[in-house]
Amino acid sequence: MIAKIGKGSNMYGAILYNQQNVETENGTVLLLNKIPDTMNGRYSVAYFNKCFEPYLSANIKTEKTVRHISLNPDPKDKVSDEQFTAMAQEYMERMGYGNQPYIVFKHTDIDRTHIHIVSTCVGIDGKKIPDDYDHPRSMAICRDLETKYNLHKATEQEQKQGNKVFKPVDYQRGDIKSQIASVVRHLPKYYSFPTMGSYNALLSLFNITAEEVKGERNGQTVNGLVYVALDENGNKASNPFKASLFGKDAGIAQLQKHFEQSKEKMKTNPARSVLKNTVELAMHTTSNEIEFRKQLTEHGINTVVRRNDNGRIYGITFIDHESRSVWNGSALDRNLSANVFNDWWNNGNKPELKIQNSPVSKTNTLDDLPTKDLFEFIPQEHSTNFDLGLFSLLPAAQGVNYEEEQFANRMKKKKKRGRRL
Repeated sequence: MIAKIGKGSNMYGAILYNQQNVETENGTVLLLNKIPDTMNGRYSVAYFNKCFEPYLSANIKTEKTVRHISLNPDPKDKVSDEQFTAMAQEYMERMGYGNQPYIVFKHTDIDRTHIHIVSTCVGIDGKKIPDDYDHPRSMAICRDLETKYNLHKATEQEQKQGNKVFKPVDYQRGDIKSQIASVVRHLPKYYSFPTMGSYNALLSLFNITAEEVKGERNGQTVNGLVYVALDENGNKASNPFKASLFGKDAGIAQLQKHFEQSKEKMKTNPARSVLKNTVELAMHTTSNEIEFRKQLTEHGINTVVRRNDNGRIYGITFIDHESRSVWNGSALDRNLSANVFNDWWNNGNKPELKIQNSPVSKTNTLDDLPTKDLFEFIPQEHSTNFDLGLFSLLPAAQGVNYEEEQFANRMKKKKKRGRRL
C-alpha cells in the first residue's frame, strides 16, 4: 500500500476535490472523526469547511495547516469499506491525528479504489502537531497494515516496476537514446492522450519532444516520427532519434491507434468532470499563473502552457496523473481554453465566477446552515505550497510515496548544481 501525504493551506480546495467524487457518485464518505454528523446524513463543502474553522482560527503560526492524505492499496487488493475505515483510523491514530477532526472519503473514479483523508495539523490549542518524521512513520504503518490485512506489499511492487519508473531526460548525462527509450516505450501503456499535441505536452514533462517527418519513398508518401531531447528551457538539446529505434509502440502508426483508443476512452472517463471542477476552483482561488500551477500540482495535475514568440498563450494542457489522462483545456470546457488564460495572465482579465456552473449542487446545502455564496468559506490566504514538480507526480503502476518538502528541496539543489557545470 502506498501513502501520499499532501501539505497545503487551502482547506476548502481539499474538501471540494473529494466532495466532487461523492456528488458524481464516484465516491462516498466512510468516516467522520471529531466532526458532527447531520440530521439527514447529507453534507456540503461549506459544512465540512466550517467544522475545521475552530482549529484553523486557533492557528498560531503554522503556514501549511491542511493535511490531505491518500492510502492506495494495490489494484489486486479487495478491501471492504469496514477495512478501509479501520485502516484509516489506525493510520491517523499512529500518525498523531487521532484526536483531530478528519474526513475519510473513498474514491472509485479510477480502477484503483483508494481513500483520501482530509484533516488539519493544527490542534484546538493552535499548536502544530509535530511532523518531522512523517515519512518513515507513514511507511512503517503501511507495512504493518499490509501484514494485518494481507495486502500486497508495496515494496515488492516498486521493485517489479523499477524498470518502468519514468524519469526526465538529462541531456548532460549522456546516453540520451537510452533515456528517451525508458520513457517512450512505456508511456502509452499508462496514459491516455488523444492527439499528437497532447502527447507532446506529456513528453515535455520528461524533456522530450516528438516531431512528425513526412517524405516520399518509391512514389508513396511516408510518415515518420523522430524524438529529440530538450534542455531545461525547452530548447532542443540532441540530435533526432528515429522512432523505429524504440519499438513499434513509439512509432506514428501505433500512436495514431492509441490516439483513437484514448478519444473513445476519455469520452466516458468520469475523471473529466472532477478535473474540470478542480481546474475551475484553482482559477477562482488563485491570482496568477504561479499560484494556479501550484494548486493544481497539489492535486497531482501538471499544467503545460504553449506560448508563441510574443508570449501569447495559444495552447494549454492539463495532465492528470491520478487518472493518467491528458486533456486540452478547451476539451474540458470552452471556458478553459487557451484564450481565456491568455486574457487572464497576459491582459489581467480574470474570468468571472459563474455560480450556476458551481461544482457543488444546491441539493447539498443543508437546511440548518444559512444560505451562502458558494465560495464564502474559502480562506483568504490561498495555498503557498511549493510546486511538487514532475518528480512527485509520475507514478509507476500504482503511484509514488513522497515527503514533499524534503524531496523537492533535494531536486532543487541538484538542479542548481547542474547549472553550475
